[in-house]
Amino acid sequence: MKGKIIKDFSLWCDFIERGFLQKDFDRLISEQKFNGATSNPSIFAQAILHSASYQDEIQALKAKQYNSKQIYETLAIKDIQLVASKLNAFYIANQDSGYISIEIDPRLCDDVKASIAEGRRLYEEIGFENVMIKVPATQAGFEVMKELYASGIHINATLVFSPAQAKECARILNDSAKTSARAVISVFVSRFDTLDMTNAINTTDATNATLENPNVCAYPRLGILNAMVCYSEIEAFNNPNIRTLFASIGAKSPHIPKDFYITNLIAPHTINTAPLATIEAFWQNPSQRVIQWLDKKRALDEIAHINLGGKSLDSIYDMLLQNGLSAFKSSFQELLASLS
Repeated sequence: MKGKIIKDFSLWCDFIERGFLQKDFDRLISEQKFNGATSNPSIFAQAILHSASYQDEIQALKAKQYNSKQIYETLAIKDIQLVASKLNAFYIANQDSGYISIEIDPRLCDDVKASIAEGRRLYEEIGFENVMIKVPATQAGFEVMKELYASGIHINATLVFSPAQAKECARILNDSAKTSARAVISVFVSRFDTLDMTNAINTTDATNATLENPNVCAYPRLGILNAMVCYSEIEAFNNPNIRTLFASIGAKSPHIPKDFYITNLIAPHTINTAPLATIEAFWQNPSQRVIQWLDKKRALDEIAHINLGGKSLDSIYDMLLQNGLSAFKSSFQELLASLS
């Protein structure tokens, strides 16, 4: 695995920041550590609020009387254009690679018309083909991704937690494609394993878990098993232009390897998008897979035996989706407030 991207499996970098893009990004893609990238409102908020790289430009834009959203978009579009230009060679060689994603204003998640207009505007203003517009997998989002994808815009369907969401995204994208546009369906993984109720899942304390003892039940399992089911739903459409992207795969627990989710979610026709430290850990010394890859039926059987702490799986899916939407809105609001 070390030194090259695994066949029919891609790693993308889930991190955008101006200083990183101007320094280490070129080296890492030349070393084939990843061949695509993603962003979201939280990533941009973290970068712009805490990096000195943007401060002079922010002050110059304020002097021009730009409002806070105009400042954000100017900065974000510049970063996305920079990444797209650096990844374009991957895209030209193979249109399954070389993408960078940018999300529609998360405050518009319930407004179909405004989201479609903003998605089109962002895609046109960025001006690179290898850009994916991120759309949350909500009822409104399904309509947005259908319209944008049918017009030839590459789509990243995001905040997918349930197999039902994954299946509906795949159905809509499969049915609406009239061009060779590509799409990824971003299945979120590790957030299942940070829920309070997951303490009830494990029968052994996490400190007793080791890679040499994979039978110990302390490894996070729900997020990975659920991701396997979502992957099965997407692959059932047998559409080469629609891939599963496993997102939210930074290890939250200090008791598991940093690359735990990457290693356990390597499968044909998939992508993992991960924080930089997780990617570096994977290439430096890849850990062992400790959770066997299962088909849909067997994964569902295992999930059925997990103690969910009295919660239904559907309620967990809904809670995680609502939490994800709220987190992106809050990050975006905090960013805009800081730019006003």
